[in-house]
Amino acid sequence: MESIITAVIIVAAIGLIAGLGLAVASIAFAVPVDEKAEAIRECLPGANCGACGFSGCDGYAAALSSGEATDTTLCSPGGNDAAKAIAEVLGVSAGDVKPKVAVVLCQGNHANVNTKLDYNGVESCKMAAQLFGGPKDCIYGCLGYGDCVKACPYEAIFICDGVARINPDACKACKMCINTCPKNLIELLPLDTVQAGVFCKNRDKGAKTRKQCKVGCIGCMKCVKACEYGAVSVKDNVAHVDYEKCIGCGKCAEACPVKAINLVDIKRH
Repeated sequence: MESIITAVIIVAAIGLIAGLGLAVASIAFAVPVDEKAEAIRECLPGANCGACGFSGCDGYAAALSSGEATDTTLCSPGGNDAAKAIAEVLGVSAGDVKPKVAVVLCQGNHANVNTKLDYNGVESCKMAAQLFGGPKDCIYGCLGYGDCVKACPYEAIFICDGVARINPDACKACKMCINTCPKNLIELLPLDTVQAGVFCKNRDKGAKTRKQCKVGCIGCMKCVKACEYGAVSVKDNVAHVDYEKCIGCGKCAEACPVKAINLVDIKRH
């Protein structure tokens, strides 16, 4: 009996010493709480998407608090509400978030592009692309297996006729889909602004592109000649639009012989 009591006392003493040690350590090594960063973090939506250019909401809040970042408009999912709330915490003027929406720049549906092989592997664009660029004739186009659908935290993306499409009413421009697409087909375009968009990323020469896709850009330069504002250029056999210069006049779209360029007028309902 005496040995049991002794053992209990020893264990209790060890526990007490360990507890005191942990208490002292927690005080000695405590990390000071950045109350400003905490307040800024409460203003953010918690998507942790990285659209702001930082590791996530915590990273952006810490950068704003320390002065590493000064722009309060970098949170696309939070929009103007988040920008104003952050500005109040920092005591600065709030800027305006220019609303944007993600757009899939590809028209490679089943009617426009044929398939060169039957793919029976994992339902993933990233995995399918490892096999000769994917089952479609055009190796640059959307594969339609929905990696972007799975990545979107707002359920804004769906697959239609083999190509991903984005619902502008649900999209928050978080860039998760952009970072996921193995073909780099998704870009952010301005909301409520008429804008020309090249719905093709095929870099092959025109003759080969025509065999792969009915609406693929053939790099003919007609769009470049039609644009009066220098907003359109052709690089690597495919047209590109400078969104800063484009005024949405539509002349490049009219000149495109394959209809690879379309005017984009995105609105939310």
